[in-house]
Amino acid sequence: MAAASAQGSGGSATLRVGLDADPPNMDPHRSTAAVDRQVYQNLFDKLVDTDENLQIVPMLASAWTISADGKTVTLTLRQGVKFHDGTPFNAEAVKYNFDRMQDPNFPSARRSEVLPVQKVAVVDPYTVALSLEKPYSPLLYVLTDRAGMMVSPAEARKAGTNFALHPVGTGPFSFMEKIPQDHITLVRNPDYWVKGQPYLDRIIYRPFPNDNARVANVKSGDIDIINIVPLAQIKGLSQEAKQPGARFKLIEHGAFRWQGIWLNVTKPPFDNKLLRQAFNAAIDRDAIANVVLQGAAYPAYSFFPNGTPAHDPDWKVPRRNVALAKEKLQAAGRPNGFELTLLVDPTLEGQSIAQAAQAMAADAGIQVKIQIVEFGTLLHETDTLAHQAAVLGWSGRPDPDFDIYPFVTQSGIGSFNNAGYTNPRVQTLLDAARLLNDMNQRRRAYREVTQILADDLPYIWLYFPKEYKMMSMRVQGFIHVPDGMMRFRTVRLGQ
Repeated sequence: MAAASAQGSGGSATLRVGLDADPPNMDPHRSTAAVDRQVYQNLFDKLVDTDENLQIVPMLASAWTISADGKTVTLTLRQGVKFHDGTPFNAEAVKYNFDRMQDPNFPSARRSEVLPVQKVAVVDPYTVALSLEKPYSPLLYVLTDRAGMMVSPAEARKAGTNFALHPVGTGPFSFMEKIPQDHITLVRNPDYWVKGQPYLDRIIYRPFPNDNARVANVKSGDIDIINIVPLAQIKGLSQEAKQPGARFKLIEHGAFRWQGIWLNVTKPPFDNKLLRQAFNAAIDRDAIANVVLQGAAYPAYSFFPNGTPAHDPDWKVPRRNVALAKEKLQAAGRPNGFELTLLVDPTLEGQSIAQAAQAMAADAGIQVKIQIVEFGTLLHETDTLAHQAAVLGWSGRPDPDFDIYPFVTQSGIGSFNNAGYTNPRVQTLLDAARLLNDMNQRRRAYREVTQILADDLPYIWLYFPKEYKMMSMRVQGFIHVPDGMMRFRTVRLGQ
């Protein structure tokens, strides 16, 4: 793709973004892919947002209050905001969005996130009251993500389940086109409510599932910024970025992401807990983090990475134990091992992890067949529980509830609970944690859940990656937020 003119050089300011996959769904109320969110940040505004310090800040809601009993959240909405189709954003629009997410006849991926909201009342044109059956401590953080993204009621009613073909929000950029597997183009919203913003005229997102190609396009100047830097290349890129005349910069930042192997516990072979335990015992997390990924990750043990509110520094990372793996196989009546198919996307990182797991499992007699599939296909297979095992990760959220609840409870099946796992004690503990505002009390509940999951193993947590952004030297004004999502309304392009 030809390089666009830099801002101030007489041409339009076009930011070219490289993504690790083609975003499969442009409807925030149906999306389950992290890569979709990279586009949404600039297409849809949320009711509230998080800043670089993870504090909740106003967005479409300019203020909010929470009742003393924690059961009513009242949002004061920003006035004068319009959707990209020219229709007004107001309290009726907010009510419509919640109704849409909770509609049992609509294929919503947000239903479990907003389930605690029993009623949305329009108090006046710019005030809404969210009524809860009981307190729900994560609610405001939930509204900083897809559940808080407001779609145009007019367009959504007209398009139905085809809304993703022409999404309409209130964000700093509006949708122009999507050519699957090639590009998504957003254009500047001239009526954006933040005066003077955005500074860019256009954003073009292009998918680069191949890690080498994604990096090479930044080096060549054909792409300005990428969302995921291949972990195995961090060391070399860090050295290259320090050289005189370097065309790119590499910025390390905090994040919440984890990567692992997601096991389908509803069908063979992993409906047998002993076989899950055998597979887990064969995996060497230290080798994956420090050898395969060259030290660009930390070995993982749970949903909660280092530095997040629910992280427990006293929890020990499981060590590889091939003898234990063989004992579990013997106990399961499979002394000669078993076979499984492991799905993985085309990224080099994913394939490297799959190959490492394959070799490690073989030492215990477990035969892993690797099947490489396009990312959208991978999500479909896991969402519908058609897989046996898959290499997948989670981008993480500021509030720990959404890092765990939808992955191990009944309400998450079909969207995030791609293990098909449920456990009554886990459900009880996580429901109770949602009522608590004290993070120390919530952390105790999460610790017990982590202990249960370490035995049940619906997921094999592998590593918490260190996070980096790689961008052209001409990208200016980029503000990193620890959720890892790239917000571009403050970005300018230099020469």
